[in-house]
Amino acid sequence: MDRLIYTSMTGANHTLNQQATVAHNLANASTTGFRAENNAFRAIPIFGDGLPTRAFVVDSTVGADLTPGSLQTTGRDLDVAVKGIGWIAVQLDNGEEAYTRNGSLQISPNGILLTQNGLKVKGETGLITIPPDTRITIGVDGTVSSVPISPQPNTVAAVGRIKLVNPPEENLIKGADGLFRLKDGSQAPIDARVRLVDGTLEGSNVNVVHEMVSMIALARQFDMQMKMLESAQRNAQQASEIMVVRA
Repeated sequence: MDRLIYTSMTGANHTLNQQATVAHNLANASTTGFRAENNAFRAIPIFGDGLPTRAFVVDSTVGADLTPGSLQTTGRDLDVAVKGIGWIAVQLDNGEEAYTRNGSLQISPNGILLTQNGLKVKGETGLITIPPDTRITIGVDGTVSSVPISPQPNTVAAVGRIKLVNPPEENLIKGADGLFRLKDGSQAPIDARVRLVDGTLEGSNVNVVHEMVSMIALARQFDMQMKMLESAQRNAQQASEIMVVRA
């Protein structure tokens, strides 16, 4: 009887965790560059005297869906999208390097090139600083050039190149902040093959229809597991009544 309880109890608990993941994906269906998270169930045996046949159901995040999202033209100079495979490198406040597909950029009051979330965009030789009273253009290879805002803007100067990388997908891990990092904590090398599209943003790759179907299926699965617990309770009560009658 307790075997049924083990399986149903842990299964119901982690079904709720999977529903939370699906809800998180749906909430980010319109987030620029978002990558949907994937979950899966797996069985964990319980070790101990009299417990070799028992197992817990565990929900594990197996990774993220790295399929590229659709490109949306914005016409904004500070919007870029990675064309095909690749990532934009950013620097966190603690100096750690992370990777994103969100190419909606801005310039800080100090002239530092940032993402819309305030993360510093890494250049191939350090942070990218934009001179005052200029507008910038971003080339397909990530080169950031500044053009003076004047009646005759005849001087174009390259101020840096965005660090573009393309580490193997199996070496990446997604953090709780939505950014990706290398599993070993190192920094990915520059990949000159990665290309950008200016005036464009990449949309989320969340399939809303698929996520809605998953949410319905998980709700039904949770109901089934609760019914199994109710069945186990009824069986236990009936067994107790039989024992009492025979006694």
